[in-house]
Amino acid sequence: MRSSGAYAHFRRDAILFGPGHRDPAETQHLLDHLEAANPVSRGLLLPAGPAIPLDSTYRTLGFVPSWFETIATAAEKRLRLLADDFSRRFAGWDPYRVFLNGLDVPGQLTGREPLDQSLYLCAKSVLPNYVLSVLGDRMEMAHSVEGRLPFLDHRVVELLCRMPLGLKIRGLTEKYVLREAARPILTDTIYGRQKHPFLAPPMTLKPDEPLFELLQDTLRGPSLAALPFFDQAKVIALLDRLPHMPDSEHVPWDPVLMTVLSTCILREHFRLGPG
Repeated sequence: MRSSGAYAHFRRDAILFGPGHRDPAETQHLLDHLEAANPVSRGLLLPAGPAIPLDSTYRTLGFVPSWFETIATAAEKRLRLLADDFSRRFAGWDPYRVFLNGLDVPGQLTGREPLDQSLYLCAKSVLPNYVLSVLGDRMEMAHSVEGRLPFLDHRVVELLCRMPLGLKIRGLTEKYVLREAARPILTDTIYGRQKHPFLAPPMTLKPDEPLFELLQDTLRGPSLAALPFFDQAKVIALLDRLPHMPDSEHVPWDPVLMTVLSTCILREHFRLGPG
């Protein structure tokens, strides 16, 4: 229920940019608590590590949404694996500037609270194009399931869009109004827990599993070598570092390696390019 600001990056926005003024020490305490309570979100829903530049976003919006930062940290990791000539072709290209140029920023975002702006931008991009499509419809239809999600009812969405932010996130409690509405039928455990993404364990932590073997064999083989996007030597160096990485670093690197693996599989399946 993204309109309620349930995910960790929206809670981070509420801490950083919410109405009123907090003491810097209190803000940092809340950020530390949020990250400590959401370890599986680090690098996936919460930014972790260096990011590609976001100056144009700050100039346009006056702040940087946390989910922009998170994607920018993942993008920085992907950039480390790109072939040098491919990177040079797109040097200076700003994907965030391109994205914001396609939206009516003055008409739809100016004057809104930063959290509302962050939710709006998500609803115009990640929500329909990834969360609902890839994680919803496509997964369901692949297994002959036709899903009907009650929280996507337009009347519920319209109500949430009008709802004050304090009813969506209160402190570090997300989905506040939903929790209170359902309190009589919720157990204390469910009522008090934070929202976490539903994820499989990182494949890079499972070296004996078939998926990890597929990753190693594919990325060290001719399929990756034939792609013009990635530098195979850089990818292999990363694969060699995996056994020595702390577990916490595997989470943000896992989707990056899955991107490279998926690109190789798509090339093989559709017989794209040379080889």
